[in-house]
Amino acid sequence: MKFALLGEKLSHSYSPQIHTEIFKDLKIDASYELKELKKEELKNAINDLRLGIYSGYNVTIPYKKEVMQYLDEISDEAKAIGAVNTIAYKDGKVIGYNTDYYGFYNELLYFNINPKGRRCYVLGTGGASLAVSKALSDLGGKVTFVSRNPKDSNTISYDELNILSDDIIVNTTPLGMYPNIDASPLDKNMASKTKNVLDIIFNPRQTKLLKYASSNMDGLYMLIGQAIKAEEIWHERKYNLEISELLKRIEAII
Repeated sequence: MKFALLGEKLSHSYSPQIHTEIFKDLKIDASYELKELKKEELKNAINDLRLGIYSGYNVTIPYKKEVMQYLDEISDEAKAIGAVNTIAYKDGKVIGYNTDYYGFYNELLYFNINPKGRRCYVLGTGGASLAVSKALSDLGGKVTFVSRNPKDSNTISYDELNILSDDIIVNTTPLGMYPNIDASPLDKNMASKTKNVLDIIFNPRQTKLLKYASSNMDGLYMLIGQAIKAEEIWHERKYNLEISELLKRIEAII
């Protein structure tokens, strides 16, 4: 069996290392590769599932919404979120799922962040932001998106952002991701106003934004969590190791 991550630029990814470890634990003979694509190549990649060339995909920036038009079915949770990050081929159908939600929801629990009744600002409006906002909302958070180009009533500009000490900030933009590690969506003055700053970027582990905020809440736990859930979907088997235990092993590898 062969699996892959679909995205535009993937040199930062740790997904092959993570899935290789899960394959070992599940005693599955499979491989996992990075598949960089242009937007117009997405349709052919999905056809490769139908042909049996690949057995399943993960999807990352910037195709989590774009890929949905090529799928036969979309799971209820992915419909509710509005983005797909995991694709499986089952019973002759290409089906899209969202496991980012599972990964981020459990990351909030892992870092002991309780959004209930608190203002939660999600930086960015891409596919990952939708799963993040759903998890925050389901845990009682009051979510507002922040974008350079606000397009609806629930989105504000960075100039309108007024952070208080109890607020939660989650970066879902690629700003600060390898190799552009000197970028940050917020300046030091703004980022340091609250300690409740999470960044779903995992390479580097501590982005410039997290340094500004004196935070260690990066996206590796989320990445591992969503990978585990994707594997359970692909193989229709339960993975019994805790996310935190696999996290320790991955930290030793990367």
